[in-house]
Amino acid sequence: MLKIKRKKKVMIKKHIYHLAIILTLLSYQSLVYAQDVVRKNYAYFSLEPDIVTNYLGSSAKNLGFIRVTIELMLEDAEFLEAAEHHSPLMRAATIEVFGSQREEKVRSLSGREEIRQDCLKKLRVLMLRETGFEMVKDVIFTKYLYHQS
Repeated sequence: MLKIKRKKKVMIKKHIYHLAIILTLLSYQSLVYAQDVVRKNYAYFSLEPDIVTNYLGSSAKNLGFIRVTIELMLEDAEFLEAAEHHSPLMRAATIEVFGSQREEKVRSLSGREEIRQDCLKKLRVLMLRETGFEMVKDVIFTKYLYHQS
């Protein structure tokens, strides 16, 4: 009877030992994984003042105008200084994008999204060329007003 109890105690100790090893390995793996996950330090930059420009109307005689407030979501706060430095260039690029749009695109929600994507692509290419980094994670329109004359 004592031998059976002793064997059970040895088996329980082995199971506890194996369980401890498994838990240690799992905690180490989760620690390594947690170190691989890098938290992004996004920053926001406003293209100020608002973008006010014309867009192509339904006919050559009719031009509309649009007023947009644009916030740029930057990949990292370290890019704020570069964004400030290149803000005139980024404003000119967005004005160019809006100036080449047709009325139908400016007025529709799907068209607005296409314009936003066009601005994002253009700004990423521009910043990559100027700084070596795309910098811009997203473009956000916080105000979007248009008028057809």
